[in-house]
Amino acid sequence: MKAIRVAQYGQPEGLVFEDIPSPVPGKNEVLIEVAGSGVNPVDWKVLSGAMKAFIPLQLPYTPGVEVAGRVAAIGEGVTAFSVGDEVFGFINIVGGYATEAVASVDRLARRPSRLPALQAAGVSAVALTAWQALHEHGQIKAGQRVLIHGAAGGVGSLAVQLARIAGAVVIATASAGNHDYLRGLGATEVVDYNQVRFEAVVEPVDVVLDLIGGDTQARSWSVLKPGGVLVSPVSPPDATKAQAVAATGKHFATRSDGAQLEQIAALFESGELVIDVDVLPLSQAEEALRRSLSGHTRGKLVLDASR
Repeated sequence: MKAIRVAQYGQPEGLVFEDIPSPVPGKNEVLIEVAGSGVNPVDWKVLSGAMKAFIPLQLPYTPGVEVAGRVAAIGEGVTAFSVGDEVFGFINIVGGYATEAVASVDRLARRPSRLPALQAAGVSAVALTAWQALHEHGQIKAGQRVLIHGAAGGVGSLAVQLARIAGAVVIATASAGNHDYLRGLGATEVVDYNQVRFEAVVEPVDVVLDLIGGDTQARSWSVLKPGGVLVSPVSPPDATKAQAVAATGKHFATRSDGAQLEQIAALFESGELVIDVDVLPLSQAEEALRRSLSGHTRGKLVLDASR
């Protein structure tokens, strides 16, 4: 099979596209013939070496946390899926940038028939992040006001839709070129962070989903209602600042969850959720990671495993 390989930690320039042996599914695992692989910030964070202290990897390794494709073989004990099933999932912290990948069945869901494989390849990590941020940590309710920073990106664009589906009023921050896009996804109000400081124009909110960190996160406390929640998968919120405004800060790492992904799949099947993807060949993973590093992509970057 073909795979992108990382021989040493560093920059995207170190990636190699080469032939390696196909993986073999173990107990409760399936082998997936990959149609596409999603590109996520965690991919370049792992590549940089910044995470090696708590995610030790044997070099060389294949990047990629999520895929969509067809089940090509099943391991011992697998009953949930059969050869030929179309699936997608957040498979692991590595292994996705390849034409074949192995995944545990509890990390997968069946691909919705109305969601093409290359779009499905970019769903799992961002949709699970948005779902867990809003429903598990933010505990959003109908009628609440939710502020989403970085709303035009992969996680943000799914979060706008999930918050809308939950009945929340969605306020998004984004550059001017993404305002119509976000209104189309369900944002009631969109603030151009290049033109105005959001805290000067946003009325108090119940939940802030911070996908930016740094100064944006620090300024977000001023728009939270007492009892509100600031949720960030990017960086831990300051507990002292949270206490000062009688709010709560929550930081989390996204959990792979096949059952949760099935609920998300149902929303794609019904047409309530959509995803915007930009597709590059698998052989151009280096360019895809450079774009992801820029931090200004709309929707999701996906690698086409057939090219």
